[in-house]
This record gives sequence, C-alpha cells and structure tokens, in this order.
Amino acid sequence: MSIKRIGRHLLEHRWRVRRDFPPRVLDAIERAIKEGEATHSGQIRFVVEGALDGVPLFRNQPARERALDVFSHLRIWDTDHNNGVLIYLLLADRDVEIVADRGIDAKVGHAGWEAICRAMEADFRSGRFEQGVINGIAAVSRELAKYFPHAEGDPNELPDKPVVI
Repeated sequence: MSIKRIGRHLLEHRWRVRRDFPPRVLDAIERAIKEGEATHSGQIRFVVEGALDGVPLFRNQPARERALDVFSHLRIWDTDHNNGVLIYLLLADRDVEIVADRGIDAKVGHAGWEAICRAMEADFRSGRFEQGVINGIAAVSRELAKYFPHAEGDPNELPDKPVVI
C-alpha cells in the first residue's frame, strides 16, 4: 500500500468532485447518455468517485476492482441483452475503468474499452472533464450502436443520471 496513494485519497476526497463535476456538468453528462442511448439498445451508467475511504482504501483496492463492485451494486449486468456498460472514474487515482456486461464485452473486448479509457484520461489530464466524459459516452455509444442498434420500443432499463460517490 502506497502512503502517497492514501494521502491523495484522504486529501482530495469529495471536494474535487464538486469542483470538476458541478451540477451543470452532471446535467450535460445525463443528456449525453440519453442521446447516446437513442442510437442503441444498450445501457450506459457513469459513476464518478472522488476518492476511496475506509476499508477499500486501506485494503488498497484497485480502481478496476472498485468498478466491478459498483457495476454489481448498480445492477448494470441486469439488462435484457447483457449490454450494460459502466464508465467509472476514480478521481483521486485519475483512473477510468469501463466494465461491460458479457453481451457487449464479447464484441468490443478489453483493447476496445481500454482505448476509450485512455482517451478519456488524456482529456482529464488537460482539465477537460466534461468533454472527456462526453467523448467517452459517445465512443461507448458508437460501439453499442454497431452491435445493438436501437429498435422501436427498446426500454430504458437503467437511469441515465450520473452517480456521484
């Protein structure tokens, strides 16, 4: 366990989320999810967590493992076509993780998701948080539209509102 990582998580906690993701930005992200989901039958959730605390932090939980926990907790796996996708940002680690249900993951694969994550992280390094997330949602939506195009009557199975932890 890195003392530097613990310090970063303890110091940057929730204030940074409020600064980088104010209500106006969260509203824009929600609109981007709605617009993206109009092109496919998949479900996208965006979660930003400022920092880990308590047991996850002192267990040194990696961002990927935390994203899997969030994916499960939000029941993103529980979609009709197994095409739910979580875009998870652990702000203190500056790490984006995409967790996808097996239906879409089998089509896009690790390398495809990883490319989207790295592009988002590049935007974040430049301070473009809103644009980075919106670009990421658009990239995920393009993948979903390729394999799960929108059909009349497709339900919106999961909320579009971003989650702030």
